[in-house]
This record gives sequence, C-alpha cells and structure tokens, in this order.
Amino acid sequence: MAKPSDNPSDPFKKALVEATRAIAGDGELNVTFSLDPAGLTGDGGLRLPQVSRRMAADEVIAARGTADALALKLRFHDAGVHRRYRPQGEVAAALYEAMETARCEAMGAETMPGTQRNIDARIGAEAKRMGYAQLRDAADAPLATAAGYYLRQMATGRALPEGADNVLNLWQGFLDSNAGDTLRNASDMMDDQASFARLARQVISDLGYGDQLGDDPDEMDDESEENAESEGEDSEPQDDGGEDESEGDPSDEESQESSEDEQQQQAQAALQDDADAEPMDDAEMQDGAPPDETAPPPPISEADVNYKVYQTAFDEEILAEDLADPAELERLRSYLDQQLEPLKGAVSRLANKLQRRLQAQQNRAWEFDLEEGTLDAARLARVVANPTTPLSFKQEQDTEFRDTVVTLLLDNSGSMRGRPISIAAICADVLARTLERCQVKCEILGFTTRAWKGGQSREAWLAANRPALPGRLNDLRHIVYKSADAPWRRARPNLGLMMKEGLLKENIDGEALEWAHRRITSRREARKILMVISDGAPVDDSTLSVNPANYLEKHLRDVIEMVERRRAVELLAIGIGHDVTRYYKRAVTITDVEQLAGAMTEQLASLFETDSRKRARISAFA
Repeated sequence: MAKPSDNPSDPFKKALVEATRAIAGDGELNVTFSLDPAGLTGDGGLRLPQVSRRMAADEVIAARGTADALALKLRFHDAGVHRRYRPQGEVAAALYEAMETARCEAMGAETMPGTQRNIDARIGAEAKRMGYAQLRDAADAPLATAAGYYLRQMATGRALPEGADNVLNLWQGFLDSNAGDTLRNASDMMDDQASFARLARQVISDLGYGDQLGDDPDEMDDESEENAESEGEDSEPQDDGGEDESEGDPSDEESQESSEDEQQQQAQAALQDDADAEPMDDAEMQDGAPPDETAPPPPISEADVNYKVYQTAFDEEILAEDLADPAELERLRSYLDQQLEPLKGAVSRLANKLQRRLQAQQNRAWEFDLEEGTLDAARLARVVANPTTPLSFKQEQDTEFRDTVVTLLLDNSGSMRGRPISIAAICADVLARTLERCQVKCEILGFTTRAWKGGQSREAWLAANRPALPGRLNDLRHIVYKSADAPWRRARPNLGLMMKEGLLKENIDGEALEWAHRRITSRREARKILMVISDGAPVDDSTLSVNPANYLEKHLRDVIEMVERRRAVELLAIGIGHDVTRYYKRAVTITDVEQLAGAMTEQLASLFETDSRKRARISAFA
C-alpha cells in the first residue's frame, strides 16, 4: 500500500490533474508537474509548472492557467491541419502560433467560461514577469504576442490584464490599419481550424510578412487534382480503343475464357495447399498486417537512444524546500555554518578574489560628450574656464559579461557524506552570492536517488518476474536548491538540506547532467556555464547488478559527448579524489576536499578571463 503523502500541495495537484483531463476531454491524459518549461510532451501528455508545499499564490495561478490553456489546445487543436498551413518564416510562424493559441483559448471561453479567468491570471502574471507594463516603444513589444491579444480580445470581449494591455496598445494602430478588416471575420471561423488557418495566413500577409508564408497548400492541392484529372483523360481513349478491338475479335474471347479457367484452377490449387499447410502463428500473421501507424515513444535520453529506464513514474524533480519544513531548513543551515566556521574565512577570501577578477573583466566602457546622461565631472574644468562651453555628459555601455548564467551541479551521493558535502554546500553558497554581486545568475542543483538498492522501481521489476536488461533500476531524485532567478538570500537556507540525515544515496550522473543541461539551455542568457562537482563514477547497485558493468558510465560519456558537441553550454568538472579528466575535456581533479573552494573559483575565473581575451582580440582586429 502506498504511503500517504504529507505534502500539502498534493490534494491541489490531484484536483488540477482531474480538471485538466476533463477540460481536454481525455480521462487518461498523462499530466506531470516539473521544474522544466511547461508544455505538451512527446507522448501526448502535459507538463505543468511545479507547485511547492508552500502553495504560493503565483505558483497556483501559473499551474491553473497553464493547465487550462494546454488542455484547451489539446481539445480544439488539430496538429495535422496546423502543420499543413504553418508558414516557413520565423516571424510569420510566431504570428501563426500566437493566433492559433488565441483561437483555442477563445473557444474555451465560450464553452467553459471558468477557464478564461485562470488564463487571464496566467497572462497577467506572465506580463508582469516580462515587464510588459514598462514598455514604451512598439519595437520592444513582441508583435506576435500583440496579435494574439488582439484576436483574443475581439473574440471574447474580455479586457486584457495589466501589462498585456500595454503591449496591445503599442501595436493597436498598426494592427487596425493593416489587418483590422480581415480580423473582424475571425469570430465566424473559430470552429473550423482550416478556415481559421487560411485567415491567419491572410493576416500575416496583410501585416507585411507574406514573403514568409511559403507555398499555399490549397493551391498545391488544386494543381494535384488537375494533374490527376488530365492523366485520367489521357488514359481513357486508349482503354476504349483496346476494348473495341477485343470485342471485335472472337479468337481473343476464346483465349480470355481459357485464361480465366486456368486462373480458377490455380486459385483452387492454392486454396488446397493452404488447407494442407500448418496454421500460421501470430508473428507470421503480423508480418502481412499493415504497419502500425502509432509513433514510437520518444527516447529516454537524447545522448543515447538505446539507454533504457525500467520505470520513470517514481522519479522526482523537487525543490529543496519541499523536502523539509522551514524550521528544519534553518536548523540544518545553522549546523552547516557551525561545521564550516574555521573554513569560512578562507572561502570568503577566495570569493572576494574571484569577485575582483570578475569585475575586472567588466570593462566599464563609456560614451562621452553626450547631451544627456551622467554628468562628466572630469570635464567640468572646461566649463569653469569658459562658461559658454556646454556641459558634457557620459553614459555607461552595456557589456556582454552580465548576460551569463552559471549552473552548479552537485553530487549528492552517499560517498560525499561528511566533510565533502559540507564544503561543497558552503562553496556553492558563497559562489552564488559572489556571482550575484557581479550580476551573473547562478543555479544550484543536486542529484541522488530516492532509495538505496532500487526503491519502488526495483519492486515493480521484481513483481514483473525480473525481465532481463531492464536499464536504470532506481528512483531518481533531482533537487533544485536555488533556481537561476531566485535571489541568494531566499535560497540560502535550502543548502542546509545537504546536511539532512538520509538524503545522500546513489548517484546516476548521466541523467542528472542531461537534466541540468536541459534546464540551462532553456534559459535566455547568451552565455551558459555548467560546472559539475562529483567524487566518483556513477554508481547504483540495483542498476549495475542486472545490466552490463559499464552501463551508467557509458551513458555519462555519451551525455558529455553530446553536451560538448553541441557547444551551447560551456562544460567543466571538478573531481574530488576522483579523476574526472577521463570523462570531461575541461576538468580538474583535487586530492583534498579543502582545495575545492580554490578549484571552483579558479575554474570560473579562468573561463571569464579567456572570454575577455577573446573579446579583446576581436576588438583589436575589428
């Protein structure tokens, strides 16, 4: 019997799942909650934003609004029709997607008015997060978003939330003057996705992006039909002539009758042979059956399509605050601080050194002799000497340095217990604080398993009579200690969770690295850095006891190769008493855990210094 959950958000999640299935019209719809971006999954299910045990108002709003919007898309959206009319160009495709989303939500507002309140709240929260209320120029507001808002307002008559209305106001005149007449007919076509898609393509053309539409699928169909008709007309006279000749020749009739007799005798003989033969088994019968048109499930791993996982239902992506209540987190954090009091001075000195080195790379470039900006005090002497000289102003230029995000992926395996995990926690904490001072966002993640020796996945495998080569056979636990957008002061207590007794278990590095890579690549920052801290190769006794001995290690190598090949993320690793240089191209191995703080700061500083030298060389030759 399953143990009842003590998470106060679970009843809300259960109710939301049932409501989502009802709105989508699919009682078996797979609905999951994840820290990954929300959306439709490859298996036809939904992925919703995670809701913590605190059930903050913004989390609940995001989950309900996202659930309703995605469920309505599943209910009213035909992917085949959508692909058929989808434009080729980037801007045109964005407009097309936004209008189709607005159509689905407008149909939901008509049939299920309650959904619109949730979607309104989600749109308002998204507009607030994106800072839409502060925009003053249409060039800064997304045209596709404005078009979706315009259509939604026309179809439902509902006022837009604050911030969203500002985006529409910036583009209202442009949309009215260019596509207003076309969009006024949209309400009559909401029920027919194909007709609406044609209208959306017309709107895109009206807005000046007709060159991005590509070929008209309806015209292509008309040409195909005309070609088919012309081919049929060409072949008909030949058939008629052949029939006339055969009818006029008696010898042909006799040969045709004899041929029919022979065919009948052959058919009878074949039937007799089939009766005498042994009956076919199911496999032989399936060979002649039409191919199954259902798409195969997506692979578990992008790095290795052959990597198998026996059961994912028990895996867990969870916020650190959901694994302990606030009082316990504060107690664990105090314990962590006490354990590392002698080390904090050295770590802080290294952090200050890193901060100075990073800030040194933020070349504060200024533009001088401007008519507005910050008063240039260095040039006030000219004004004193000659009062007719105008005041001079300067303005600091933005630097690419700040458009960076760093992810720290910490091994939370049992072998890290004691001083290694304590030092890793405090180093991650100080490093996150230092990067925040330098306006570099930092995310802290941890990975382990939910149980020793396999957990519920292994129990399910045993109940199924132990099928051979089941793949990964344990329940994952991926922990978010600090998200990239969370301020350091709010996430500070979470790192104390690493001191919790029983948290550290097995380590399956390959899937954890792929998870961290997936999270960081979804970020908008231009530069992405992923640092892995581990003290050994991936080890899970349950998995390795029923699979090849190098099963997890091979997958880790495949994931590293994929990340380094794609080059979207700069990957580096620090091994504590374990040689990680045989896995990672950019790695360092330390023999003493006391060296961890220095290794982390040096590795990050060297990355930024290398980037600075590259920019200097580029500017020198520009």
